[in-house]
Amino acid sequence: MDTGHPPRVARPGNATQVLLAFLKLGTTSFGGPIAHLGYFRREFVERRRWLDHGTYADLLALCQFLPGPASSQLGFSIGLVHAGWRGAFAAWLGFTLPSFLLMIAFAALAPTLGGPVGNGVVHGLKLAAVAVVAQAVWDMAHRLSADRPRAAIAVVAVVLLGVLTGRYAQLIAIATGAALGAVLCRERGGGAADVADAGRAAPPPAAVPVPASVPVSRRVGAIAFGLFCVLLIRVPSSGQSAAAHAIALFDAFYRSGALVFGGGHVVLPLLQQRTVATGWVPPDVFLAGYGAAQALPGPLFTFGAYLGWVAQPEPHRLAGALVATVAIFLPGLLLVIAALPYWNALRRRPSMAAALAGVNAAVVGLLASALYSPVWTSAVLSGVDFTVAVVAFALLTRWKAPPLAVVAFCSAAGAAMALAH
Repeated sequence: MDTGHPPRVARPGNATQVLLAFLKLGTTSFGGPIAHLGYFRREFVERRRWLDHGTYADLLALCQFLPGPASSQLGFSIGLVHAGWRGAFAAWLGFTLPSFLLMIAFAALAPTLGGPVGNGVVHGLKLAAVAVVAQAVWDMAHRLSADRPRAAIAVVAVVLLGVLTGRYAQLIAIATGAALGAVLCRERGGGAADVADAGRAAPPPAAVPVPASVPVSRRVGAIAFGLFCVLLIRVPSSGQSAAAHAIALFDAFYRSGALVFGGGHVVLPLLQQRTVATGWVPPDVFLAGYGAAQALPGPLFTFGAYLGWVAQPEPHRLAGALVATVAIFLPGLLLVIAALPYWNALRRRPSMAAALAGVNAAVVGLLASALYSPVWTSAVLSGVDFTVAVVAFALLTRWKAPPLAVVAFCSAAGAAMALAH
């Protein structure tokens, strides 16, 4: 019962305690990043009392502000507050490991799903991806491009992605969104509040500082930011050796993780460009894995483990999955470490908030473009496919069905269609 008084905060814990707590959440946290933030609040603020409401709100605002997987960044930060650096990495490992193992299990078993039923299930997973991405576009358009300036930025992003075909098209669209936002969204004072509007949580009170107990000095933050920038510079790799491909694989997934603004679904077009467009992963295999990822607990970024497993040439399988997983999560965690010492000063700058509002609007255009190609064009091949995708979308948006149930429905529908033919 809420007594109106802040809860007593538990004493600092150890890394083993953090690991076990996040393993539990990594196994049971269905519903995507929006739901994860609610699970974290109930588990660590209300039940375990590892941190108070103000600290949780401030850490949440920081993770919303930065590119990367917000729920994984928040879990990393909670572990850092409660048990130091070991706790931070224990939190990330515990929350990530269950879905990592499930995704590579699916990747290993998917080739055995032959025959009409197996092919139908895979096609159904692609239709589930259509519904899930369409829901993300619908929700984000209402929350991140609700007024005319931000709607215009979203349209500009769609146009840019339709005209530009190079590897830097998404980056150009995001940068253009930031520049336009700094001009058009200045009066809104958007920013972290905009991201909070994306269904994650209400904006936190600005007066609550990051607690001094967080073991991140400005020097450590500067080192983390320097490492982030060094790794973002393309590492030259040549030849056909496994080592050259490992460098290229790390680079592709690191860049994807570094440019994800607006939620986990935005990683879809970035990964598609860096894996399907390069010939590493076939389009149907890519979309089948993305559909399967919707049914699993934990962070959506573990989709990278699936892609690393199936990517060609070597390294792939377990080595590729490990490289891709570390690479896609690393930039977001480095940015959290880099920003913690400076967050309170940065968040109060109107120019930063306006630029972020523009970035969020551009993300709507980026995801809308991905909804058409490759998601729609690769999955919806007939009138029956269209019907299944529309029903799945309605289940998600109107009847609030859990993603797991929608994935099961689409898989069953795909199998039924295959048997009917």
